[in-house]
Amino acid sequence: MAGSETSGEADFGYRRVKAEEKARLVRQVFDSVADRYDLMNDLMSGGVHRLWKAELIDRLAPRPGQILLDVAGGTGDIAERILGRAEGASVVVCDVTEAMLRRGRDRAIDGGRLHGIDWVCGDAENLPIADASVDGYTIAFGLRNVTHIDAALAEARRVLKPGGRFLCLEFSRVEAPLFGRVYDLYSFTVLPLLGQVVAGDREAYQYLVESIRRFPPQGELARMMAAAGLERVDYRNLTGGIAALHSGWRL
Repeated sequence: MAGSETSGEADFGYRRVKAEEKARLVRQVFDSVADRYDLMNDLMSGGVHRLWKAELIDRLAPRPGQILLDVAGGTGDIAERILGRAEGASVVVCDVTEAMLRRGRDRAIDGGRLHGIDWVCGDAENLPIADASVDGYTIAFGLRNVTHIDAALAEARRVLKPGGRFLCLEFSRVEAPLFGRVYDLYSFTVLPLLGQVVAGDREAYQYLVESIRRFPPQGELARMMAAAGLERVDYRNLTGGIAALHSGWRL
């Protein structure tokens, strides 16, 4: 299964590495690109990622007073969108990479955001969050970077309150074959070049492209969510399946 761990190994892009090494390698990638991460998102997607994230916030429908958890959200992009929709909510941003959290904190302070966001360094597979303590869990373009997806999904269910919602926005499988071939050509040629020129790290963006291809397709991820105990699981393809928004509930 794509993205799975077997025999003590895990996917790191198209490489197989020791499972215990993957988290360190992922941290190195995001340490390298943290300062240019948001700019690269705009360049790589032509700004379309903003529409996908708006869809995530629409589905989340945050309300004042809610406690929401954004995992792998170090730059604070999703957290700011949540608070822009529901001032008076509170967001915990949890990320395994300190450099991404520093980038997010600095950007929030520079924008005058002094309250409403807590920044926590932690692993999606072992969240430093209490059981049944959050109203919603979001993860945008982060689930494919964890070592054990099933463990991260189980953690998501654990920290959600009964009635809480899980939302995962992630790159996925393109539906139309011709569109898929064009997308592959763009992904494997243009994106690493952009990474080299803009972020100064071609290998980091080569990994990110490969990690997309190794991530479980839409139906498989939906089955994994159900196996982790999430209910009413569904997904919605975005831009022809370049990305997909998966939803589930703890009931």
